[in-house]
Parts: sequence; C-alpha cells; structure tokens
Amino acid sequence: MDVPLWFALLAVGYLGVKLIRPPWWLIAVLLLGGFLLADSVLAPVINGFVK
Repeated sequence: MDVPLWFALLAVGYLGVKLIRPPWWLIAVLLLGGFLLADSVLAPVINGFVK
C-alpha cells in the first residue's frame, strides 16, 4: 500500500495533536523552526545527521 508522505505526516500530526494535546504555540514554534532550519546553512549538517 503506497501512502503519500504528505498524507502520512498529516495523519500523524492530527493524531498527535488530538492525543497529546500540546499547546498551539509549541506547534507553531516547531513548524516555524523546522521551516527555517531547512533553509539555513545547517541544512546539510542536519541532513547528514538524520540519514
């Protein structure tokens, strides 16, 4: 079964918010921080660490 990555991330994110109930400011900080880090000079270092 092939599931698109965006759908899997959306489902996991939705379930995480519903079950864990983190504050919305924390979700915003994590999303914005991830977006900014992905476009920074640290991106190759993070990519190498993740893989």
